[in-house]
Amino acid sequence: MSDSRAVEAEAAAAAAKALETAADSVSNWARAGRHAGIAGAAIGVIAAGAAAGVAIERMTVGRGMRRRARLALDAEGPYGTLRGTSGSAIAEDGTELYYEVDEPGDAPGNGGKTAKAAKNGKGGKDGKDGARAALDGQGAQGAQGVRKRLLAALGRRSVAPTVVFSHGYCLSQDSWHFQRAALRGIVRTVHWDQRSHGRSARGHGQIDGTDPVTIELLGRDLKAVLDAAVPEGPIVLVGHSMGGMTVMALADQFPEYVAERVVGVALIGTSAGKLSEVAFGLPSMGVKAFHAVAPGLLRALGSQSEIVERGRRATADLFAGLIKRYSFGTPENVDPGVARFAERLIEATPIDVVAEFYPAFAVHDKTEALVAYDAKPALVIAGEKDLITPADHSRTIAERLPHADLLCIPGAGHLVMLERPELVNDQLVSLVERASATARSSRSARA
Repeated sequence: MSDSRAVEAEAAAAAAKALETAADSVSNWARAGRHAGIAGAAIGVIAAGAAAGVAIERMTVGRGMRRRARLALDAEGPYGTLRGTSGSAIAEDGTELYYEVDEPGDAPGNGGKTAKAAKNGKGGKDGKDGARAALDGQGAQGAQGVRKRLLAALGRRSVAPTVVFSHGYCLSQDSWHFQRAALRGIVRTVHWDQRSHGRSARGHGQIDGTDPVTIELLGRDLKAVLDAAVPEGPIVLVGHSMGGMTVMALADQFPEYVAERVVGVALIGTSAGKLSEVAFGLPSMGVKAFHAVAPGLLRALGSQSEIVERGRRATADLFAGLIKRYSFGTPENVDPGVARFAERLIEATPIDVVAEFYPAFAVHDKTEALVAYDAKPALVIAGEKDLITPADHSRTIAERLPHADLLCIPGAGHLVMLERPELVNDQLVSLVERASATARSSRSARA
């Protein structure tokens, strides 16, 4: 009986502590809500419901166990640890844009995990095992399969394309971890952080309030990175979500450059427009209200960033489930380390940056700009369960690109390159093969 009573007492204490923490969390959001007005009150209600759920979880899962699990996932890595030669480009408003270059022949490693390991929930190790794993982006085919395919496609005397990766909203260049590992040391790749994301500086025009974020501005940012990091030679552009929109904006503003330099394009989990009609998995009656309220709500929360950031830190558990729902189509099948990695990427984006970028998506429309890529080898990939940029948006893009391969992956969500890296990597290798052939043909025609 004494043991039973001790367990009951411990459970009661845990419940009390959980509810106290939940109450504190709601208090933080409520404080932001008072400044944000009615829209903020809605967030407070959502936070209250989520906090109650977390309180229940904390009653059933010990604090020490949760802490150990989170630390284990953070240490498991090494997702996002691949590093290259750093450089910076200067945007038109003076913002410093950070990028890294992986050259052919660079030693792979830094503990890169394989795509197969991600799918199976198993990790690689640092040192030799990590180096081997970084090359093995194709699962069972292994590094040698990737290497042989690409070396055969590139040829010894041809000018190989540089593959340039543009990441999405609230992410960073590290979101391309598995694709970087697969191509590392084989072809030249460039990975950059969009303004106010990752290691790039906060947008100067946004800090002083003179220049709102637009997709067009991001296209010009990409052009600055290309001028600095890829001054010559053919280019394959790869963009996910906002990064795909950035690639479209480049074509819209610099069609001659695209015609001359770009030999292939991959648009992954992205949209050419009509994002203001996306339901985000909400009931139909709530969609219009969400689109009407969201920009003002985010502005209000962004203006109270210090309070909101404290609330985000205190309620990190509240958003883990939300992040999984909107990042992955089948979250129960995702390696917990990958899911935690996605959380860290999104958590690293300040709320005022979230607020600055969000309005740009409602007015984004680059359907006509796709004509600049209609003669290029193209790849369009979507997750069938993507709630942010639904698969139908990718189908619309593919219809505009006669030379596009379209892959809609069942059960995959918005972060398809993290959820199903083995499929994405295989398609990217095929695109580089086709783009290399195009580059050789163009070179021969000019000769």
